[in-house]
Amino acid sequence: MSGGGLDWRPIGIAAGAAVLVAAVGGTLTDVGPWYQSLDKPAWTPPDWLFPVAWTAIFACATLSAVQAWRATEGAMRDAVVGLFAANGFLNVLWSLLFFRLRRPDWAVIEVALLWLSIAALIGLLWGRSRPAALLLVPYLLWVGVAAALNLEIVRRMGAFG
Repeated sequence: MSGGGLDWRPIGIAAGAAVLVAAVGGTLTDVGPWYQSLDKPAWTPPDWLFPVAWTAIFACATLSAVQAWRATEGAMRDAVVGLFAANGFLNVLWSLLFFRLRRPDWAVIEVALLWLSIAALIGLLWGRSRPAALLLVPYLLWVGVAAALNLEIVRRMGAFG
């Protein structure tokens, strides 16, 4: 940033990372015949809601990352960036395990790590940028629903593979 202007780097980096995670996760996600054949509970969200929810969640996560970048510096900024990167990896890993490898039993373990990574980000950001932390709450709630759905599928269907 120079001359008092807006630093666009964190916006570009956060948006690029969100698009990358969404694109990779999206290519791994297949709600076709295999997913449709799973024994899911009646409270399963409708298929059309998933892309809508994820679009809103990635938009909020991008805004959160930009707020977090601006609210931190030095080692704390590095920790925040590292946690966002780990979260993106875990997000993609869940899609890989659940949809591509068709292992909801493995994914139910991994989704706990994904949820904890979001909770850790919220906790880390709470005292530094409450808006950044609050922007992640919908993500935490949605992954909580996904985790409950994943667990219920495994409970109903048993081991996979």
